[in-house]
Amino acid sequence: MLWKNAKQEPEMVQLGIIGTSRLLTSVMEQIAVVAPTGSTVLIQGETGTGKELVAQAIHNLSPRRNAAFVKLNCAAIPASLIESELFGHERGAFTGALTQRIGRFEMANGGTLFLDEIGDLALDLQVKLLRVLQEQEFERLGGTRTIRVNVRLVAATNRDLSRMVDDKEFRADLFYRLSVFPVCLPPLRDRAEDIPALARHFLAGFAERMNRVVEHIPEQTMEGMLAYDWPGNIRELQNFMERGVISSAGPVFQPLCLPQRRRNGTVPTSRKTLDDATRDHVLQTLEETKWVVGGRHGAAARLGVARTTLISKMRRLGIDGARGEVQGKTSHGPQAFQATA
Repeated sequence: MLWKNAKQEPEMVQLGIIGTSRLLTSVMEQIAVVAPTGSTVLIQGETGTGKELVAQAIHNLSPRRNAAFVKLNCAAIPASLIESELFGHERGAFTGALTQRIGRFEMANGGTLFLDEIGDLALDLQVKLLRVLQEQEFERLGGTRTIRVNVRLVAATNRDLSRMVDDKEFRADLFYRLSVFPVCLPPLRDRAEDIPALARHFLAGFAERMNRVVEHIPEQTMEGMLAYDWPGNIRELQNFMERGVISSAGPVFQPLCLPQRRRNGTVPTSRKTLDDATRDHVLQTLEETKWVVGGRHGAAARLGVARTTLISKMRRLGIDGARGEVQGKTSHGPQAFQATA
């Protein structure tokens, strides 16, 4: 599902982490460092950046990998029920509590508990959560027996917790306890060079799931995807690829429409990032066609451009087809490429 020319660690690929950008590589290095420890991790990032995936990766790379990985979205549970969800309750603890129920902390004993949207947790529950983190013990709702657990906590939020602390909306002591090892996930717009790899990954997955043969992303489509800033991040890209597979009638990916919002900012590195992503997309297509440029099954046809247009673009991007090199770096292509099929 990944590019053949992507230099990505196989272990991270197996974890579902897709991309080779500098920013993502830094995140993966942090994951590798903190995973073997038992430290609390706070994952911060915009909605759709893959916080749950990172939490799962931390668990899978830890000594707790064979124990439970338990999830709870703090924003998805009504405030009146979240205490019971976290700590469980005894029979008769409240109206409707007909039986005893264990909470997520007990479920995760020996493993990892992932609390998503931790910034939405009420202040009174923040106190109880802090106690569990410090003492590794709690009582079920309506109970008196102290229950001890061994749980590693990974929390995530898309909110600015430090500002919430200043505004008295989040407890400072809990914030400092959670952010023992903070991991900040970059938005997709800051790692545009990962968009083609992610797009190919989702394309292959949805095509297989829907039993369709959709294999090629035209260059114009990819350029439109690279120019978009993806405010919904990876989740938005994933949904876009799913819609496109549904609407594609043949092997070429044909979305009903391309994203319209243009990428913000004109920093000097943005053009380089987009060129890098385009170069990798062209390289991958060339490798898939064994460096055949023209003809019905050549790279130009797959990219939806004329043969001369592709050759011109290869020159502009520094792809030397005659030697299989990219700006001095040897690619996986052959020593010579064919102009036609």
